[in-house]
Amino acid sequence: MRAARVSVVTAVSVVAALTAVTGCTEKSDAADGDRVISVTATDDTCDTSVKEISAGHVELSIQNKGSKVTEVYVLFPDDRVVTERENIGPGTKQRVTAEVKAGEYQIACKPGMKGKGIRQTLKVTGGSTARRDPLLDQAVAAYRQYTQQQADETLPKVQAFVTAVKAGDVAAAKKAYAPSRIGWERTEPVAESFGDIDPKVDLREADLEAGQKWTGWHTLEKALWKNGTVSAAGKVLADQLVTDLTDWRKRVGTADITPTSMANGAKELLDEVATGKVTGEEETFSHTDLVDFKANVEGAQKAYDLLKPVARKNDQALTTELDQQFAALDALLDKYRADKTSYDFVSYDKVGDADRKQLSDAVNALAEPLSKLAAAVAK
Repeated sequence: MRAARVSVVTAVSVVAALTAVTGCTEKSDAADGDRVISVTATDDTCDTSVKEISAGHVELSIQNKGSKVTEVYVLFPDDRVVTERENIGPGTKQRVTAEVKAGEYQIACKPGMKGKGIRQTLKVTGGSTARRDPLLDQAVAAYRQYTQQQADETLPKVQAFVTAVKAGDVAAAKKAYAPSRIGWERTEPVAESFGDIDPKVDLREADLEAGQKWTGWHTLEKALWKNGTVSAAGKVLADQLVTDLTDWRKRVGTADITPTSMANGAKELLDEVATGKVTGEEETFSHTDLVDFKANVEGAQKAYDLLKPVARKNDQALTTELDQQFAALDALLDKYRADKTSYDFVSYDKVGDADRKQLSDAVNALAEPLSKLAAAVAK
């Protein structure tokens, strides 16, 4: 959950990134039916066409009529995320498909992608009428296992990073930093669905809101690369990082995962790439952005691969295009590392504007068809 910032990227990169994440290529809306909720967002309003709907698949047809980039969420009462679409530019439209069960929800618009948002209540009634292909149940089960595995494998790597930090071994801590983030970056949409964990462990300094305490990986990144040392207070934050990620590991198994949340999560990972990694703003001090970039793409591809058997039956042209675009992006990323099995990527500050533009274009080319995956598996 990051605000898109454009201060340090070239104009051409900004256009490419925003095209990828705001759906500027969308020409027209599909015919709206009784399963579509129109959401009209402005800088100070969030209007929804429906306050009550029956359980099953629903589609949000979102239009941003404000002057600020916005994001729209469907939230459980405890603020866990059902689905979201970030980085919706002024004057643009997005469509996102989700699966909802009976209960009370909120639809939240967040102008400027800050704060709690402007909220509308959504009541979902009755039992779901959505018929699910058994292959999708298998995909959900496999993805749940994958997310737990990533969390399980992350904790020892984080502990190694924190041990080096607390020992004052700056070189070892720098070496351990990027690997400790791979599992998180592969499955970040699941962590974000809990609402409170992501801001604790992965918030960037530039995204801090007034009065918000800064904790997590990036506090330590700044200390290591900019200051060359970690203070006593920083070492306390290192311990807190382990505590917060241990909490994440315990909660991963309780995440509400559906085929559409998997598909939307894959798109969210590409949004993360477009607004953070391609621009070089994610790892401001360490410049390890390409490690995060690759992990985001791997996570998106894992979700897609699990959903592909059903998506291919419903929309073979879409899966053909996605296969091609994933392969093209993977091949491009391979140019920036020693070998295909290594996460030893070049420092991103060594990647020039032309190469960043090429990476942005490849993300663009994948993000557009990937935005259609949820609708394909919901058919």
